[in-house]
Amino acid sequence: MVVQRGLSTYKPIEEDNDGIKIPVSVIICARNESKNLQKNLPHILNQDYPDFEVVVVNDCSIDNSEDILRTFQDSYSNLKVVKIEEHPRYKTAKKFAVTLGIKATSNEHLIFTDADCIPNSNQWISLITRHFQSPEKEIVLGFSPYDRYKGFLNKLIRYETFQTALNYFSFALIGMPYMGVGRNLSYKKSLFFKGKGFASHMHIPSGDDDLFVNQNATLENVSIEFTLDAQVLSEPERTWKAYWNQKKRHLGAGKVYKKQHQLNLGLQAASAICFYFLFITGLILHIEPLLLSVFFFLRLVLQVYVFYKPMKKLVSDDLLWWLIFLDPFYYIYLTAVSFTGIFNKKKIAWK
Repeated sequence: MVVQRGLSTYKPIEEDNDGIKIPVSVIICARNESKNLQKNLPHILNQDYPDFEVVVVNDCSIDNSEDILRTFQDSYSNLKVVKIEEHPRYKTAKKFAVTLGIKATSNEHLIFTDADCIPNSNQWISLITRHFQSPEKEIVLGFSPYDRYKGFLNKLIRYETFQTALNYFSFALIGMPYMGVGRNLSYKKSLFFKGKGFASHMHIPSGDDDLFVNQNATLENVSIEFTLDAQVLSEPERTWKAYWNQKKRHLGAGKVYKKQHQLNLGLQAASAICFYFLFITGLILHIEPLLLSVFFFLRLVLQVYVFYKPMKKLVSDDLLWWLIFLDPFYYIYLTAVSFTGIFNKKKIAWK
């Protein structure tokens, strides 16, 4: 929590948003996303920015994505489409689609998002790219919250998203950046090719975002951007099964993080899991229940103190009232997914 406290006091550096607008390429990989493309692509194409292109990689879609993209191309000259055909012998992964999208771009500065995402404003590109006014910056970590729906699953997904963002922003602030989220991520094309792209982890289904950042981020080359107008709203999973599979895919990438990052995150998760395990065990065995309750609520009060301001900044403050339920369930759920991943070696596709 000491590291996480840093985001509470962080004040974004006021950078000149009216400076030189660098040319930018926005990359979206889409597989059978016709409805999302129809709904969300205009929010990307109509950004208030003078010089940008949008590259959509139509990855083996069998719906009417091609027709929709062709219609958009008739109206937007800055839309470029890369089509990947289905191969009879293998199914392409997202990293292959991202790589083709990067190769198709015309610009050095790249921004990544997904077909089911909508920028919060038409200033999204401007707010992300202003960080590149500092020549040493090569990566910008953005924030992509999930849309709100009724139900506990949605609250859990949004809490997990908050926890993830709180961690990667906080560690970036202390000079230990370790991941980013591809729904709102930016980096230089030259950095991608200098680091040989995804070559070292092409065999892992996920990691086109967090593993790339993990391997290429340094103390000096990362900046963060989470102001409301720079956030990108995403569509959450709507079923427990879909969320379960998503978490298994994400945890698979974490196994190849740098050892120091694995240690930091492992200790953080282990401390929380051990706390809840000992608390529940103590209650079952009737070991000083009053003392256990005092420790539980002291920890809860400390969490509220640390989380309050970051939750407001990351549009998750409504979850504060659910913290007493969400936090233990979150760590129990992660533990269950992790154990399942150990014994289940079935490969999970990105779509």
